[in-house]
Amino acid sequence: MSGEQEFGAPTPPGGSGSGGHIGPAGGWGPPPAPGTWTSGAPPTQPYGSAPPPMPPYPPGPVPPGHGPAPVPPRRHRVRRYLVTLAVAAVAAAVGIGVSRAYLQPQSPSGPVAPSGSGVTGSTDVSAKVDPTLVTINTTLGYQGARAAGTGIVVSSNGEILTNNHVIDGATSVSATDVGNGRTYTATVVGYDHAGDLAVLQLQNASGLATAKLGDSSKVAVGEAVTAIGNAGGTGTPTTASGDVIGLDQSIIANDPGSGTAEQLTGMIQVDANVQAGDSGGSLVDSSGAVIGIDTAGTESNGGGGQRQAASQGFAIPINTALPLARQIMAGQSSTDIHIGPTAFLGVEVATTADSGSGPGALVASVIPGSPAAQAGLTQGDEITAVDGQVVDTPAALTTIMASRTVGSQVTVQWTDADGASHSATVTLVSGPAG
Repeated sequence: MSGEQEFGAPTPPGGSGSGGHIGPAGGWGPPPAPGTWTSGAPPTQPYGSAPPPMPPYPPGPVPPGHGPAPVPPRRHRVRRYLVTLAVAAVAAAVGIGVSRAYLQPQSPSGPVAPSGSGVTGSTDVSAKVDPTLVTINTTLGYQGARAAGTGIVVSSNGEILTNNHVIDGATSVSATDVGNGRTYTATVVGYDHAGDLAVLQLQNASGLATAKLGDSSKVAVGEAVTAIGNAGGTGTPTTASGDVIGLDQSIIANDPGSGTAEQLTGMIQVDANVQAGDSGGSLVDSSGAVIGIDTAGTESNGGGGQRQAASQGFAIPINTALPLARQIMAGQSSTDIHIGPTAFLGVEVATTADSGSGPGALVASVIPGSPAAQAGLTQGDEITAVDGQVVDTPAALTTIMASRTVGSQVTVQWTDADGASHSATVTLVSGPAG
């Protein structure tokens, strides 16, 4: 059984800090059940008048000796992505997927969720854990969709720990505290691309029940665990019981919403059925102490959101998550950690595989009203440099943009379809979350 620790306490033995994390990655989730995915064209209204959250992150390399777990990939590499990245929706392969749920448009009776999406939590453990969770709903403005996930309450004034992919591409975020039933507007304090973690702040929250945090360094294979989260995006926490079947696992995960693939290491593997919507929820031991953050699960082969007989889930160990969460809450940025709103240029660029041209970032589309549009960038242009830094791949452009701040000015150089060179200085606005 895991030992209990306080959120603000030093990292317990066996914990890891941000130094152990690999380079940036994107948001993720298993493919939505049939009838629950809705795509749409990007909005046509100008962007930047209101400062929504932040962007996705490109996949990073797996450290030597850490190959992917023997499971199918969880997401595809994105074929197009925005800078800073709100990505186009594409299909994902069957395999391992991040567990963010995609929902149909709001109906008078509320969100539509997959059938058979979970077992309503009624156990002694869930009775302890449910009040320390929030259900998260996001609007993905550039994808014309909505998505749902889960968060863990880590402070009584509304600081929430969740997966970065839960808020990936969001232009608005709200969260309902299960303990008091109230819904709050949530802002993104910061996020860690590499570790797939984010911290939210619920506005005007106080007196919330907080999670009991365990010690993941003491978790052993064979230990009984329970995964609790917002399965199917129904807004009611559900439970999935199982055992730990692997430690320190490396996986590649797919997200159909952002169309990207993500590599994560050091994961706890369980045979509990982690589902779409569980992302950011609690993996707890028999005492109800959080030992991990539900992150990925087997993508279902069955129709109607039915559970698979052989299921598996993956969770980020709490000892890995806590140092990163503390760093975000302290406002300390790093190579992997972004604090505050994300600077947004407003172009969608094709991957190298799609571009079919020379070095640079090929512009696939431009968001109307964005800084890029105002500068005169159009589809078919190829961005070659930003502030004198060479852009030889789409990933290079993403890396450069990740270091910029909202309100800062950058000089963009590009070549148009006729081969003519252009340059313009633009002021970056606030972009989509995570």
